[in-house]
Amino acid sequence: MSLQPPPFLTPLLPDNAPFSPAQRAWLNGFFAGLLALEGQGAAPLAPDHAQALMPGVSFAPATGPGDGDDGAAPWHDPTIPLAERLDMAAGRPLRRRMMAAMAQQDCGQCGYSCEDYSNALASGAEARLNLCQPGGKDTLRALKKLAAEREGEAPAQMSAITAPATAAPVAAAPGRSREHPVAATFLSRRRLNRGASSKQTWHLDFQLPEGLDYAAGDSFGLMPVNAPELVDAVIARLGLTDAARVDGRPLRDMLLHEKALGPAPDALFTLLAESTADPDEKVRLARLAEGEDPDGDLATTDVLAALDKCSAVPEAGAFLAALDPLQPRLYSISSSPKAAPGRLSLTVDTVRYDIGGRTRLGVASTFLADRIEPGATLPVYVQKAHGFALPASGDVPIIMVGPGTGIAPFRAFLQERLATRAAGGAWLFFGHQHRASDFFYEEELEGFQATGTLTRLSLAWSRDGDGKVYVQDRMREEGASLFDWLERGAHFYICGDARRMAADVDKALHDVVAQHGGRDAAAARAYIAALKAAGRYQADVY
Repeated sequence: MSLQPPPFLTPLLPDNAPFSPAQRAWLNGFFAGLLALEGQGAAPLAPDHAQALMPGVSFAPATGPGDGDDGAAPWHDPTIPLAERLDMAAGRPLRRRMMAAMAQQDCGQCGYSCEDYSNALASGAEARLNLCQPGGKDTLRALKKLAAEREGEAPAQMSAITAPATAAPVAAAPGRSREHPVAATFLSRRRLNRGASSKQTWHLDFQLPEGLDYAAGDSFGLMPVNAPELVDAVIARLGLTDAARVDGRPLRDMLLHEKALGPAPDALFTLLAESTADPDEKVRLARLAEGEDPDGDLATTDVLAALDKCSAVPEAGAFLAALDPLQPRLYSISSSPKAAPGRLSLTVDTVRYDIGGRTRLGVASTFLADRIEPGATLPVYVQKAHGFALPASGDVPIIMVGPGTGIAPFRAFLQERLATRAAGGAWLFFGHQHRASDFFYEEELEGFQATGTLTRLSLAWSRDGDGKVYVQDRMREEGASLFDWLERGAHFYICGDARRMAADVDKALHDVVAQHGGRDAAAARAYIAALKAAGRYQADVY
């Protein structure tokens, strides 16, 4: 039977879109309901029309949380600023507005997906508001305001936001969640940059404990240790010594292993405002606690810098209580278990920068680069990927865009494809500043090319020529071939910075589809949205 669009719908996907007739009919209906196309004034479809467009999908009244929400999440995009995401969720139930406050990366660092974390918070099943590490203080402030709404609701109102049964994390086996880490052994590090590179990027190897495995595309969670020199400076600023104890426990150990010393939390500014007798300081610190920036440096004020803003010294126990917990860090795994069973690799940039006459250190990156010694163990876990994995068939082509350390999961993908003798083509877009010093895994990539595992490699060096060239520029230059790969069923992957690189790559892909697919902007959006709906456009961004 031929599936044709019903008469009330103008098809959004062309006949040559890379889908079967049944898939195309379903997706036409799906996007008609979700996309507000330019000039068409799309309105919500009547249930009978929606049923005709998407056969096999039930349009009975929704069940679950019972708050009447339609389940759509247009804000679920890490490139959209927080304020815009919250505006998009205005008027929606509390759990949905809480979701809009998350970082939208579904990274799993909090132990949930963004949606499940928000459901758990709204229902009261989860009390911790500070688990969204990528969202940072901005997400925490937004969640605090939203949680205040929850606290003011009567029990009858609360019943309307009971989270679905899937919201709470499922009890995980050891090594499968942040709540149940296991000990892995750090084996070695080697620097990937060469010569006079201004960057310091490391390839790191770990031995996993027996029984802990992973798949290409997964992430590795680890618990870092704060820099001893920073801990000692904080203790000195409190007027204490290394021997100081709080509630019978060594203060230094707690600051090293349990407390975050990065961006100063609002609770610390509140404590400092209460501690000082200086009226001007009290006002300024109270403003900082509200997220204002009277000194113009709030974005770079860490715990030590916050202490320096106050002439008073807080009591050690109250100080500890005002700090956020030290959170685990997640990194994309850059190896396949098929290449080295029982071992795992990471590719990590070292974060160091100077502010106010003091060098600031990325807590995990400098821990891995400088402080952990080969043979030492550390608490770790494997975070399963949320929709970031190779196609089930090795015959399906893949396109990978990963500049800098974004190459990490694609090294794993290529190792996996080599081990499984995948016949589908593989195209990698990689870039950095200088070819001579920043071409990570150059010899390995040449080896993948020699075996036919990597069939195409496009490189972009932003500081080698007169003008800056990035991976998105290479995509546009090779747009005709790129679109041909998509038409042949290729899966498209991005890994790297969510706010800048991923947004630029996404825009370039839209431009390629529009130019080489002969589509206007709306049809290009529909084409790429269809790729995402089919699992053919996947991102691992941070």
